[in-house]
Amino acid sequence: MKIVVIGLGSMGKRRIRLIKDILGENVEIYGVDSNEKRCIDVKNEYGVVCVSDLSILLDEKLIDAAFIATSPLAHASLITTCLEHGIHVFTELNLVDTDYEKNIALAKRNNKVLFLSSTMLYRKEIQYIARCIKEADCSVNYTYHVGQYLPDWHPWDVLEEFFISKKATNGCRELFAIELPWIVNAFGRIVKYDVVKSKSSKLPIDYADNYLLLIEHETGHKGVLAVDVISREAVRELSVFGEDIFLKWNGTPHGLVCKNLKSGNMDTINLYDDMQAEHIEGYSSNIIENAYADEIRNFFATINGSDLPRYSFTQDKEILKLIDEIEAD
Repeated sequence: MKIVVIGLGSMGKRRIRLIKDILGENVEIYGVDSNEKRCIDVKNEYGVVCVSDLSILLDEKLIDAAFIATSPLAHASLITTCLEHGIHVFTELNLVDTDYEKNIALAKRNNKVLFLSSTMLYRKEIQYIARCIKEADCSVNYTYHVGQYLPDWHPWDVLEEFFISKKATNGCRELFAIELPWIVNAFGRIVKYDVVKSKSSKLPIDYADNYLLLIEHETGHKGVLAVDVISREAVRELSVFGEDIFLKWNGTPHGLVCKNLKSGNMDTINLYDDMQAEHIEGYSSNIIENAYADEIRNFFATINGSDLPRYSFTQDKEILKLIDEIEAD
């Protein structure tokens, strides 16, 4: 299989490493990035042939699949180009719905997979939590805080050059796009919310840096969601509670605990062994590689017809519409 990874920043490099781990010798990987230093680094680290322009590969190579990991506002045109050349597409979060309908139709017409990353749906803890909620014979409430100080996201990058500093693709918007798909999947469609937001930091950004939402779901479940880019400690703290359920999760592989209603104990739920939960140095402890690898496997399985994606552009369009409304309120 011949694969091109477009965008060789931290996420592009992560995808290259995981693709090589998954496919081994059965893959030929090319990289595309206009940044010469990134190309050199990736070539030296992974032995990947890198070019500055995608058209070079499209003219000379028969590419089977593309992984798009550029800044989000560049995704739409790259997706279109790849689909027009008969290439299956895996894209990181788009954060805007530019050309969604066009590319959905193009993928269908050319019989190609159009796959959108939604990594939290692949976390074992999220899957366990969703099962617990569905099995609970009661309505549940939850509180969930997700935040990290914006300059700490990628300290190796210049903040003003990182897409999370731009209003259209801002850091809070990215956090909403990461978290809302699994929240809706686990608790149900959001039918009502109230929002309080502000810009309370001295960060050089022109958007709200913290949000508090009071949410009602069509299932009757309710929650409080706090999202921010000002927390000086990277945090992912969830509590779910109801008459038949109480659980807490701190975002880490071994940080999920549930109340055992028979024994009265708080049981730690171990879903990984020490070898399974893979963490990359430099990232928060609540970010592990397993889910990133699992969604890549899901992409390849979708291509060969043995599985279906867990998230779609159609679902994402609804999530982005909701985020637009939250930002506008």
